[in-house]
Amino acid sequence: MRKPSAGSNSRPNAPARQVPVYYAPQYVAAGHAFDTTRKSGAILASLIAEPIAGVELREPSPVDAVLLGRIHDAAYVDAVRTGQPRRLAESQGFAWDPGLWLAACAHVGGMLAAAQAARETGCAGSLSSGQHHARHATGEGFCTFNGVALAAIEIARRAGVNVLIIDTDAHCGGGTWSLIERNPRVRQLDLAVSAFDSYEPDDGSTLDIVHDPDRYLPTLRQRLVGLANCGLRFGLCVYYAGMDPFERCSPGGLSGIDLDLLAARERMVFAWCHERDIPVAFGLGGGYAGPRLTAEEVVGLHRLTLVAATGR
Repeated sequence: MRKPSAGSNSRPNAPARQVPVYYAPQYVAAGHAFDTTRKSGAILASLIAEPIAGVELREPSPVDAVLLGRIHDAAYVDAVRTGQPRRLAESQGFAWDPGLWLAACAHVGGMLAAAQAARETGCAGSLSSGQHHARHATGEGFCTFNGVALAAIEIARRAGVNVLIIDTDAHCGGGTWSLIERNPRVRQLDLAVSAFDSYEPDDGSTLDIVHDPDRYLPTLRQRLVGLANCGLRFGLCVYYAGMDPFERCSPGGLSGIDLDLLAARERMVFAWCHERDIPVAFGLGGGYAGPRLTAEEVVGLHRLTLVAATGR
């Protein structure tokens, strides 16, 4: 797979949109080495080595236990902080160490900072990952605390606006749904290729599990058209940009979903938001190195989101 460069999939002579992108050293503080706990650092290194015009790196503040308690059970939050009980602290699938707490709080802090900044600038992001499977009282599927849900719920509460979550991770965002389903101000558009963490949406939220790559972008387009005609005005879109639908990614990948299709998906999401003046805050969904996909290629896939966010 060719490596997406700063100008890959860009429009010639198009000025770059200035996009704050959040990263903190604590993002990689967990001792457990895995894509979810390490790839944000690799993406940062790529941005330093090969900058993307318009990306402005910023450092967020971590969230604390009080803020996490708005969506997560206090006993679960304390388990991740202390490591006890160990089974609960490791319920997302990682071996616990003190750095896991630092990393989880930083990743969620980045998502919230991006959401706040997007309301001011129109677009912002965080190199946060591992979010949408986490539930009220437990972690799941490499996700410790749910920064996607927290950012959406907090901005809806603070700004009194409707918030749209778009989730394009290969796997369903059932954890996020479990946290937002009773919130009338938050809706979710979930486009998956795997039934893992599936759920039954209602109240205007949607879940599509696509098995035919030729239906992937048309399904997304149809759902976006439906949202444009739903009569709601959204004050923020939280975009969880998954790269694990890529055909050579495991777990996740669907044969026929290639780099060009994912680049088109990213352009579609950001263009839809900007055409409607909906601020968009993005984070990193799945994307995993394996036998058929190198860590460098995973970084290249996630750079597609950053390129599209800047309007290039």
